[in-house]
Amino acid sequence: MRLLSDRISRRRLLGAGAAGVALAAAGGGKFAAADTPDHLWAGYDFGPGPKPAIRLNQGPFGVEQDDGWRTLAATTQSSAPVRNFGLGLCGYTWEEGGPSLAARAGKQTLENHVESLASLPFVDVLYVRCDWRDVQQRPGKLDFNPIWKLTFDAAKAYGQRVAFRVQLSNPEFQPKQLAMPDFLQAKIPFVNIGPIDGKGGEYREPRYDHPEFLRAFRELNELLAAEFDGDSSMEFMDLMMYGFWGEGHTGRYPNPFPDYLTAERTMLEIATMQLESWKRTPIAVNTQPDIGRTGNRQVLDVCVREGCWLRSDSILQIEEPLQVEALANRPPWLATVMEDGGYRDYNVATIPRDDAGVNLREKAMLHVLDLGANYWSLWTEGANLKTFNEQYPRGFRTLQQRMGYRVRPSWVWQRKRYGTSEVIVCVTNDGVAGVPGILHLSIESMDGKFRMSGGLDAGHPFGGRIRQAAFVLPKGMEGQRLRLRAEVETKGVRRPVKWACEQPLDDGGYVIELARFDAPGWRKSI
Repeated sequence: MRLLSDRISRRRLLGAGAAGVALAAAGGGKFAAADTPDHLWAGYDFGPGPKPAIRLNQGPFGVEQDDGWRTLAATTQSSAPVRNFGLGLCGYTWEEGGPSLAARAGKQTLENHVESLASLPFVDVLYVRCDWRDVQQRPGKLDFNPIWKLTFDAAKAYGQRVAFRVQLSNPEFQPKQLAMPDFLQAKIPFVNIGPIDGKGGEYREPRYDHPEFLRAFRELNELLAAEFDGDSSMEFMDLMMYGFWGEGHTGRYPNPFPDYLTAERTMLEIATMQLESWKRTPIAVNTQPDIGRTGNRQVLDVCVREGCWLRSDSILQIEEPLQVEALANRPPWLATVMEDGGYRDYNVATIPRDDAGVNLREKAMLHVLDLGANYWSLWTEGANLKTFNEQYPRGFRTLQQRMGYRVRPSWVWQRKRYGTSEVIVCVTNDGVAGVPGILHLSIESMDGKFRMSGGLDAGHPFGGRIRQAAFVLPKGMEGQRLRLRAEVETKGVRRPVKWACEQPLDDGGYVIELARFDAPGWRKSI
């Protein structure tokens, strides 16, 4: 447990300079303030990405190196949806206010609500955003709201995955109800931070730095990780952050901490607990600007260096230009999750159009491509989503064709080298995002008895780009049919990737046939 904390502490102290060392002495803790300044993300050094255990030779492959070559195959990009890990449209079975509007009003059962979302053909991920009280009601044990089982059952039935966020604070039900379970509320102090518009009373935030809060949060995090970390159906979890909806802010209201150093130290500690516990499931960290002065820049910097994905909760009304620059210029091996609360009900009768006649919901979602993002969120209204897609099909269809990464073996060559065959695969990415992790390529015999595999450099091929890799085969394999497969590795977990090509696939792989050395069609280098 100490290894990650110590690594983060050393990294931050080295970047802080003399001022940071002085603050470390004053603060007396391993989470001394570095106060990472705002910076451009384009060209910024966040450190190296993950490295493949076996790195494939990725060139250059000059013609003077071979004794003869030929093109074995070439594929065409597909416009069909491809449901792979690391990208997709996220249907919300539960959001900060609950399930669908009809279900909240008692006009729809939870079962029907979840079914209406999961059965939509364009939904890839089911997402739950709930309060702490919806997953735990007593110490030492998780008590899940029924929406969790319904969501996982539907995801399994429809071949989807699941993602979630547990909110430590939620203004939607205040002052009547807080996000925390009742058993914890009696043990920690709360701070009134400002009047609630139109409801009476004041918003209350917990003292996140209180020992009882930190103890209970560690237990919550460890219980959730024990339940879900590494679950094959789990896509990602959102980092549990302070403030409204767990987004790392309290809006126009002050934060509940006594001073900045306490806030930053606490939020880094909370983030580190999660980084240490979630060893296999990707974590997405919100890029919320530090309007509350609680250390968001430091949390974001640490999380990016530890391989966390990024997310933002708005797209057209995004808080500052720097956030757009950060999301679009993130390290290419990280995914980005995007959502937007405007017109979240997808009601075609109430969504206006701009001067060009473009539906404003469609206008927002197409900006996902400008950011090179991987995910777009669909909220809770299944019936409205179905109608919207029927009347405005361009939006979802365009995202399905371009969002995230879409890889295929664009060219496959065979060369004579070392008295045997070398196969070079050129992988093209027709999507707008890099591969969220390491793309592993495998070449295997049709009976599965022979297999060679290795990884590309992290993030490659980047969005709209190519990457080449070579396999030097054992002697005597000429004339055999081989299958090319792909997997994406994130945090040490590999998941199959379906090639996004028009050509037919065999059991998820693309089949090539090696040419015999004595067959016509071989070319020699000039």
